[in-house]
Amino acid sequence: MIKFILNNEDINTDQPSGSTVLDFVRYHKDLKGTKIGCREGDCGACTILVGELVEDKVRYRSMTSCLMPLANAAGKHIVTIEGINPTDGSLTPVQQAMVDESGTQCGFCTVGFVMSLTGACIDGSDKISAIDGNICRCTGYKSIERAACRLSEPGAIATGFRGVVPDYFEHIPLRLTSLLENGVIVADSSSRPLTQAVLTGGGTDLYVQRHDEMAESAAMPLLYNNELRGITDTGTHIEIGASATVTNLLESPLMNEIFPKLYDHLKLVSSTPIRNMATLAGNLVNASPIGDMTVWFLALDADITLGTSPHDSNGVIRTLPLKDLYLGYKQLAKQPDEIITAIRFKRPTGDFRFNFEKVCKRTYLDIASVNTAISLEIESKPGAAWVPPVLRGELPDASGASEIDYVITSAHVSAGGVAPIPLYLRITSEFLVGRTINEETIDAANEIIQSEISPISDVRGSEQYKRLLLKQLFSAHFYELFNQNAV
Repeated sequence: MIKFILNNEDINTDQPSGSTVLDFVRYHKDLKGTKIGCREGDCGACTILVGELVEDKVRYRSMTSCLMPLANAAGKHIVTIEGINPTDGSLTPVQQAMVDESGTQCGFCTVGFVMSLTGACIDGSDKISAIDGNICRCTGYKSIERAACRLSEPGAIATGFRGVVPDYFEHIPLRLTSLLENGVIVADSSSRPLTQAVLTGGGTDLYVQRHDEMAESAAMPLLYNNELRGITDTGTHIEIGASATVTNLLESPLMNEIFPKLYDHLKLVSSTPIRNMATLAGNLVNASPIGDMTVWFLALDADITLGTSPHDSNGVIRTLPLKDLYLGYKQLAKQPDEIITAIRFKRPTGDFRFNFEKVCKRTYLDIASVNTAISLEIESKPGAAWVPPVLRGELPDASGASEIDYVITSAHVSAGGVAPIPLYLRITSEFLVGRTINEETIDAANEIIQSEISPISDVRGSEQYKRLLLKQLFSAHFYELFNQNAV
């Protein structure tokens, strides 16, 4: 039995915990406003809001219900379009903005846009960014963007619930508190015992690959396991719980302190609804050769901790360098009963620089053709500063704006899309240590990279294209990390 609140209704359901929230609201509750589109989390037609009780308030996130297991709804407030409609038949501010700006044509995608914008209105986040996971085939987007901009105007709406959603939202915190006190997953109705359930994080990859199998299965949810979600500074390391999402990273003051361009980098990872759901451990164990967060953490020379599954009482823990996790295509150096419990990397000291680059056919909401990341620790010594070639001629003194050499004391480089596994470039990383940053070092490192990678031609590009692309992106790391110093 799974308990949650759906709009303004208390739900107790014995449907399999592995079935999706999309199928539940459409086929079991006859709420047809939430649309079935791609079933892969790309189109956004099935977008809902998921409210989680955090202390004494409810925090709402937009999520794609096609990839969300019913188990993850336990103890939450699930909101579909029917749940935000005013009882008097009028329009919400979001719906009115869409009407006023002619933001709908065939209407199939409209519900998803409305839900994403409603979530942004509740939490006060950027309205344009909120709809980055919604696709429309009719309008050309400009009318929808105008609606989003209208909602962003000062005084257009009040941040929070009042005037944006119905009054019953004010009572949801107390109702969720009562629900959680009484337990939200009592049993599972599938033929599979809960002790043999499929361990499930956000489901953003699992349900794309195994939707039919999961629909009748028992799912053991890990996404909202508080023991697996924190981001902690231990003094020597930054430790991140395996169920932390990409959004959790984006909202972490600690991560923003260490990575000043965190938003620019992680904005390239999927879309807002998927970032709200996708767990770091899920991205790592998926073992995709182009996994964005995998490449990101490889460049931090991260370690992972592996523990036995929650239903194993032994509680054995071991640590493994992330770069040693990948043995071959989709082959992992972990036992079947092990799960990732945390990811950690050394807390940067001194002059630390990090950069992430990604090229794909679309700028956002797409799988990379090639992605790469680099972390450097450097020392400054007397010399002539390296100037990116693209900036030469723009400077008053082409020899450099300051008398400084940048010497690399630590380097870690990773790349995706250029091997059967997400690749830590060991030889390149070792080569860079002790080198001065200049054209000769970058060119030599690029030559080494070409010997370390083994790309293949596929739908995302030819082997030659990927080799050239990684060469350009590796050079781009240094432009991004040092151009401000040069200028």
